Amino acid sequence: MKLAEGVDLKVIAARTAGFAGADLANLVNEAALLAARKDKTAVEMKDFEEAIDRLIAGLEKKRVMSTKERRIVAYHESGHAIVASVLPGLDPVHKISIVQRGFGALGYTMQLPLEDRYLLTRDDLLGQLSVLLAGRTAEEIAFGHLSTGAQNDLQRATDIARAMVTEFGMSEILGPVNYNGHKRGAFLDSPFMQERGNYSEDTALKIDSEVKRIVGEATTTARRVLQDHRTILDVLSERLLEKEVIESDELRAIMGPVPPKDPDAVPAEIPPLGPAPAVS
Repeated sequence: MKLAEGVDLKVIAARTAGFAGADLANLVNEAALLAARKDKTAVEMKDFEEAIDRLIAGLEKKRVMSTKERRIVAYHESGHAIVASVLPGLDPVHKISIVQRGFGALGYTMQLPLEDRYLLTRDDLLGQLSVLLAGRTAEEIAFGHLSTGAQNDLQRATDIARAMVTEFGMSEILGPVNYNGHKRGAFLDSPFMQERGNYSEDTALKIDSEVKRIVGEATTTARRVLQDHRTILDVLSERLLEKEVIESDELRAIMGPVPPKDPDAVPAEIPPLGPAPAVS
């Protein structure tokens, strides 16, 4: 395949983590078809980007959305992007989009890893929780109310927090004990399971309390970041409404100076997981 200048295979590799050989072949064919439809003589980076979006998020939908709903989605995705950019130690944001895609997605914020990672620390997970909860928090800050658009974010955040407590021993009040009684797969991006382990009702109450507290602390972190960057939240959201898709370079220009994305950095301002209040 003839590639145009500017095609960065490292970026394509980072965006296609987990793809099998057949998936990559499908990606290349899709990018070639997109380029051919536009009568190009070489496949450009934009063709690969669009092909990846199609394979991961589905085909672009042409549904008409009201102005109010588009604003909610724009603030939601901007919230994800700002918190992911500000908190250190997290993967940098590659793209923000409010283009509707096939699998029910009204928009998405894509982060790209700087390196392969096989372990996650407690601070890494807390940072991920804050990013997941930032979309919902941005809606609340901007409009004073919440929407149903954060359903998937809440599900993922709750699953991660519960895994921290019941599988990874990251709760001081419950200690280094696995309460699930099953083994997790070797890959950290596998779905967080929620099977009930062999423990008492009292322990179940403590687990629920810890999960709620962890999610609450992550929400507080997201709210603090967004309130500190409220002007940027408004500017980014308006720009997203205008363009629908914002790439990493433009995001950095809007954000201004942010902490370097050092994979070894620790999110120093994320609240520690201290003992929770006793459950009666």
